[in-house]
Amino acid sequence: MTDAEIVFRTRDLSKVYDTGKVKVFALAHVDLELFAGELAVLLGPSGSGKSTLLNILGGLDHATEGRVWFRDRELTSLNDRGLTRFRRDHVGFVFQFYNLVPSLTARENVQLVTDVARNPMRPEEALERVGLVQRMDHFPAEMSGGEQQRVAIARAVAKRPEVLLCDEPTGALDSATGIQVLDVLRQVNEELGTSTVVITHNAEIRKMAHRVLYFQDGKLARFETNDVRVAPAEISW
Repeated sequence: MTDAEIVFRTRDLSKVYDTGKVKVFALAHVDLELFAGELAVLLGPSGSGKSTLLNILGGLDHATEGRVWFRDRELTSLNDRGLTRFRRDHVGFVFQFYNLVPSLTARENVQLVTDVARNPMRPEEALERVGLVQRMDHFPAEMSGGEQQRVAIARAVAKRPEVLLCDEPTGALDSATGIQVLDVLRQVNEELGTSTVVITHNAEIRKMAHRVLYFQDGKLARFETNDVRVAPAEISW
């Protein structure tokens, strides 16, 4: 992927929490690049900085030091309103917990995004992409965990984001359901060309990525490239 366009770039990126007595580095001087169309997996123990990085890249949090660019736009120079527009226009999020509105159907949950996006898919098209065309008029309570997560993915991709940021998307799922969700993410990456970043504690998931980035103590320890990638069904859970 090194010949691809750079989507995200960070330089000397740090996030520091100052308790008054001690400074805790959630991120410590991270330099990295993420590329257009790649599926990158971020691995590392809890507290290693993965989620903090994802939140800063997605415009949900502010860096303490350093700079972040999305393509040629410096995110660290934007105010809160600018970051809101950036999230609306360019980024889809998938979290461990589905954050669906329980009183709305799957179709209506997706429509929450399509009503405000610039060039959205129809909710029905987004739900069809994740294999839920028969369940679009069901409420979250009528759906399995895996189905709810696929609704969350449909909601994220319905606005045609350039980037999909996923924080432990299979963390609350069993192995069979998790594989279904990973397969949906792979299809979105390959068929729509969406740059996709997945945080996980499951090291086996690295096998489906173009690149794997390892974090330790708030730092990017190393990365590796997969010359041969496997399908989610071939991953040992």
